[in-house]
Amino acid sequence: MAQKLTDVSESAAVLGLLDALPVQPEATTSRAVVNNPLLRVVYFAFDTGELLTDHSSPRAVVVQLLTGAIRFTVDGVEHAMAPGDAIYLAPGVRHALVADAPSHLSLVMVDTEY
Repeated sequence: MAQKLTDVSESAAVLGLLDALPVQPEATTSRAVVNNPLLRVVYFAFDTGELLTDHSSPRAVVVQLLTGAIRFTVDGVEHAMAPGDAIYLAPGVRHALVADAPSHLSLVMVDTEY
């Protein structure tokens, strides 16, 4: 897993991500996959009932549910996500989530000021 700064000008393959980040009982875990001034990609694993409280990001964000079931709230509107679903968040938009099943989520953050 790539946890250090990833050079914008270098390609990288990060494989076996879901196996490397199993869902842990009663926990939320994450792993940075790509991390540079332009782009940050983080994989999350959530057990049933785990949540992220309401917050925002200064970056543009795309979340995609890979496995499981999550209720993802954007500016007070709840979306029931199934595997393959994606949500785009403009910079500064408030959001939160609750896992309804053991789940994996991909989060891509793009710095719009870079």
